[in-house]
Amino acid sequence: MAEDFQSDIEAVQRIDAVPTILDVVCSTTGMGFAAVARVTEDRWIACQVLDNVHFGLPAGGELKVETTLCHEVRQHHEVIVIDNVAEDPVYCEHHTPRIYGLQSYISVPIVLPDGTFFGTLCAIDPKPHKLSNPQTLATFKLFAELIAYHLDAGSKLNAARTDLLDAQAASELREQFIAVLGHDLRNPLASIDGGTRMLLKEPQSQTAQTILTLMRGSVLRMSRLIDNVMDFARGRLGGGIGLERISGRSLNSTLEQVVAEITSAHPERSFETDIDVRDDVRVDHGRIGQMLSNILGNAVTHGSADAPVRVSAFVRDSTLYISVANGGNPIPDAAKALLFQPFSRGDAGTSQQGLGLGLYIASQIAEAHGGRLEVSSDDRETKFTFTMPIEPTRS
Repeated sequence: MAEDFQSDIEAVQRIDAVPTILDVVCSTTGMGFAAVARVTEDRWIACQVLDNVHFGLPAGGELKVETTLCHEVRQHHEVIVIDNVAEDPVYCEHHTPRIYGLQSYISVPIVLPDGTFFGTLCAIDPKPHKLSNPQTLATFKLFAELIAYHLDAGSKLNAARTDLLDAQAASELREQFIAVLGHDLRNPLASIDGGTRMLLKEPQSQTAQTILTLMRGSVLRMSRLIDNVMDFARGRLGGGIGLERISGRSLNSTLEQVVAEITSAHPERSFETDIDVRDDVRVDHGRIGQMLSNILGNAVTHGSADAPVRVSAFVRDSTLYISVANGGNPIPDAAKALLFQPFSRGDAGTSQQGLGLGLYIASQIAEAHGGRLEVSSDDRETKFTFTMPIEPTRS
């Protein structure tokens, strides 16, 4: 009958101190039966017992709750103590002593730290015993509080174990997820990219050239999406955006290659570049390229098709500046505040492409470099600017 409360029974039985508590209760008061009981509105179940008078109720055994005084303890959260039923003006005619043949009784509520009533620490005996004294009451209350503390600690420990298992499962899922993106999607995408590159070198009709160019644009956009989702997964599930900073490599070449890729994918758009980074800037070239690609992709998607996309890069006062500007409608202030949040894709009424991760990942790359990505937008232009202090070159 106690199957529904098996977890409560096990929780009490995992408390090593409970058998000792019951033994101390019986030895110090002379009571023959003591128990920790789980008490609800309609159930009374013994979780742990010490039975020296052959009362006959084992751990897991159940009494009809309405026949017990613990039922009243649950209702009022007050201690009930009876030294001698025959002499007690309140309980001498009560049905519980008659049913169970007891003459002395004590029951103290076990209340968890959050105020939840769990049950009682109770003791009975067929003989009268002197229980209503400050020492006995204080001892019972202390033991009840100790049991409540252990129950709460055990519950929190189980929750922590569950959280740990969930975290481990999430970690495994993360690795599987990233592996799928990094291998199962990238490989066929690389094949498509290689195939379109080869076909574009062969004589093709104008229609075929247009289709292949569109395919290359889709490949480039899908590659950016994969990069962004992988970085988002690493950042949110653990790992963050890692950097491999190097020096002695031209940043101009990195930025110009990104612009060339975007230009090739969008031949219908106009691009203007002013890239002049002569200093030796120590950055992760792949990540900076990814950041610029994301910002350029945003400019192509949201900028006016009648205005050129302008890319600028230079160093001034030991600070690297990379900016992308485009014409078009200004970004509303409400949308501007959310631009660098994940899954933010501007105005809901605008036709959008992608997951809304591009600018978020770009901002994370900027922060990982110790820099900032900011936006300004008015009726004339929308401009994203990356700034980063340049580390002194070590000799």
